[in-house]
Amino acid sequence: MALLAAWPLAARAQQTDRLRRVGVLFTLTRDNAEGQARMTAFRQGLEALGWADGRNLRIDDFWAGIDGERLRSDAAELLSLKPDAIMAGGSRPLIALQNATHAIPIVFVAAAGTIEHGIVTSVARPAGNLTGFTTFDDFSLAGKLAGLLKEMAPRLARIALIMHRDHPSLAGYRNALATDAPSLSVQPVTIPASNAGEIERAIDTFAREPNGGLLVPPDQFNVLHRDLTLELASRHRLPAIYGYRSHVAAGGLMSYSTDFHDIYRRAAAYVDRILKGEKPANLPVQSPTKYELAINLSTAKALGLDVPPTLLARADEVIE
Repeated sequence: MALLAAWPLAARAQQTDRLRRVGVLFTLTRDNAEGQARMTAFRQGLEALGWADGRNLRIDDFWAGIDGERLRSDAAELLSLKPDAIMAGGSRPLIALQNATHAIPIVFVAAAGTIEHGIVTSVARPAGNLTGFTTFDDFSLAGKLAGLLKEMAPRLARIALIMHRDHPSLAGYRNALATDAPSLSVQPVTIPASNAGEIERAIDTFAREPNGGLLVPPDQFNVLHRDLTLELASRHRLPAIYGYRSHVAAGGLMSYSTDFHDIYRRAAAYVDRILKGEKPANLPVQSPTKYELAINLSTAKALGLDVPPTLLARADEVIE
């Protein structure tokens, strides 16, 4: 009898100690430095909570890039491994996984418009197998970025929004920009692209008319093509604002961005809680509580822009 009573406890101990499996799906590529930095932040977050890849955890990471078919096939292969939880880096991996499973817990990171896209019905109680961390849960970021760029470059008359043509948030950002554009006295233009050649041709065409500027919101497509966008902005002397601080560190004019590495570290805490038995539906979707403004003074000078003192005073980081 004592042996029978002890068996369930031993079985539960073995189950707790077994190697757990976490899947990761990105639309960045394995050789992308920013992607690796985000993955490192996620691993560090797990390690701080006692999870070590190869000891009590196995991480299967997939780097699909932006190809839709590759995303779907990588999602299917990841699910075939039967992970205990999945981290989806971005909106497109999230949607690919959401279409493939309603059973395996998914923690999404840096997604946008989760309510508008119908991914979750409530941020407080997301329901189903999904929870995670958004950039903005609506698309008001587009108007915020446009307003900051207009403040930096008062003569701005046209603003081009650059995103991947198949990004699920493209329409949301485009509509938000169109709503705010009249109050800023700017004409909104959309540059939907699917590769480097399309970005270059579209910006070359856009730059033929004066007083234009670029708005580059969070989109992993824009991470992959960061250097090209920066080079084109410089070549055509276009003021530009980015949704990533790393663009400004690499020579971009200005950014209004949250700390994406911190979000990936925080996502590890949700994965930890799920591995310990909590349900995604009980973990509220979180949005960033802080955005930081960064300005590159050298780039402003090269563009012939005088940074307004009021804007400079609000900057969280100024790069000389």
